[in-house]
Amino acid sequence: MTPDDAHPSLNRSAAWAGKLRFLFVSLGVIALDQWTKWLIEAHLPQHTAQTVIPGFFNLTHVRNTGVAFGLFAAQGMSGGSWLLTLLGLAALAAVAVYFWFASPHDRLLLLSLSLVVGGAVGNLIDRMSSGAVTDFLDVYVGTYHWPSFNVADSAISIGIALMAIDSFRAHKKTADTPAESPS
Repeated sequence: MTPDDAHPSLNRSAAWAGKLRFLFVSLGVIALDQWTKWLIEAHLPQHTAQTVIPGFFNLTHVRNTGVAFGLFAAQGMSGGSWLLTLLGLAALAAVAVYFWFASPHDRLLLLSLSLVVGGAVGNLIDRMSSGAVTDFLDVYVGTYHWPSFNVADSAISIGIALMAIDSFRAHKKTADTPAESPS
């Protein structure tokens, strides 16, 4: 019996303390997302753009009734907005369960899940309070514009990319581990 086995409740507490710091990442994403959206709403009229880097980046003010990057916009249909809200809540619950069961030692996975949770909550706050999400980051080259997005969308995208990287790392660990021979 190891000293860690003697006090399993202490192990769970230590594991949660280790995971708690990742929830602060989520809170940071939510705070930054809501603050930047407030700044745009307060200082840039809707449907206008302010050039930041000519030919590459504008700040815009658009209201998105769809999901990330304007996909599946509800076109003013409140039922569609509520459906997207319910789907967002379901996805958030799934990510929370994944976070709950993730190992406290899997820091890249916990970071990626925290980014996704923070971004999902940031956009859900908007969707639940007003039925639409404020998007304001407009990246473009020439006349091609990537759909406008926000800090929450960025956190979700980065979190998903990190999850993909983590899944490849985990697969590599499994592939590099020599198989045990039967006794």
